[in-house]
Amino acid sequence: MAQLSDDCFAFGGPLMTIEDAHALFGERLVAVVGTEDVPVLEADGRILAEDCVAPIDVPPFPNSAVDGYAVRFADLRASDATVLPVGAVVAAGASSEGVSAAGSATRIFTGAPMPAEADTVFMQEDVHVLPDGRVSLPLGLKRGANSRDAGEDAAKGSSIVPAGRRLRPQDLALATAVGLRTLKVRRTLRVGVFSTGNELVEPGAPLRPGAIYDSNRILLLALLRRMGVAARDLGVIRDDPAALAARLSAAAAEHDVILTSGGVSTGDEDHVKTAVETVGRLVFWRLGIKPGRPVAMGMIDGKPFLGLPGNPVAVYVTLVFVVRPLLARLAGEAYAPPRGFTVRAAFSYRKRAGRREFVRASLAQDADGTWEARKFQRDGAGMLSSLTDTDGLVELEEDRIEVVPGDIVRFHPHEALW
Repeated sequence: MAQLSDDCFAFGGPLMTIEDAHALFGERLVAVVGTEDVPVLEADGRILAEDCVAPIDVPPFPNSAVDGYAVRFADLRASDATVLPVGAVVAAGASSEGVSAAGSATRIFTGAPMPAEADTVFMQEDVHVLPDGRVSLPLGLKRGANSRDAGEDAAKGSSIVPAGRRLRPQDLALATAVGLRTLKVRRTLRVGVFSTGNELVEPGAPLRPGAIYDSNRILLLALLRRMGVAARDLGVIRDDPAALAARLSAAAAEHDVILTSGGVSTGDEDHVKTAVETVGRLVFWRLGIKPGRPVAMGMIDGKPFLGLPGNPVAVYVTLVFVVRPLLARLAGEAYAPPRGFTVRAAFSYRKRAGRREFVRASLAQDADGTWEARKFQRDGAGMLSSLTDTDGLVELEEDRIEVVPGDIVRFHPHEALW
């Protein structure tokens, strides 16, 4: 069960940093989902619930890394080429039992088991085959060259994939290589997603005066699903405190997390605070982040509630940098904040100290081949085109107040944030 007390987040006072928020998630929240066994092929994107332990060595036997000739290193001459007769031939999938490499070279192919006592393999292109069938082996090869030891990829009994990892195709391949058919994973986190506001209209409906189509919900649902969450579309809630309270309470009974956008500021028509306090408790979280400072965090019937801002860029930024680690904690995922990479700024910008800002930008190479970030030409947090027409976000730290062309900044590609 998630545990958040009213002292975790406070309204007023200094702005909380993103790192402080992440630390609080780690201290106060625990995984809320159970586990299940699924076939390896169906585990892509799921959260591993327990360490994956190798029941066998991989490779299970010493084998050749190349097509060539396997020998005992002790049989090689130290001063010039070594000439040896060719004994047995061992192909991949065959057995080398009973084959001895003593005093001879064994013709061997990639993946084939090494003969007894053989410890070194010459690549076939480096070997000269003499007219009488013997082979001339050149100087310079080191002991153990082109030979793979048993267990060098995965040792029997070792942990090969750690619990908490969001499984990737390469993880599934390694699990299969050690012979596993199923993996124990966390149940997928269930998140109910609402939008709030009288101005919102569903796509395809007539756009009445003063109305807009609800794009935030689509943005949230699509991003959450890319994050491996079972996101359920719960539609639009109108600006009615009683209706909001009823819908939120019903959603809490069926989901692990409730997520909304809009209505969390302090305006006369922002009713989320009142609605949540009717059916649960809410503490306001003034986060030092732009865009996206008005974010609400609360509990409804023991389920975490997150109320995001109404502007779509603020929704995007707060979801990937604030909500993402909270969801990871609840889902049992070992979360690491996005690392990004450094590029050169090709823009000027001023900001307020004490606040982390994320600037939408595109990447381009200048004349000397250096990658540089070029800021989107407009700053509005309501501009979805600033997300579709850029490559990612430039992260500006709390203590930075100015960027000038040539400064080194950290860049996060959009695709690395999901």
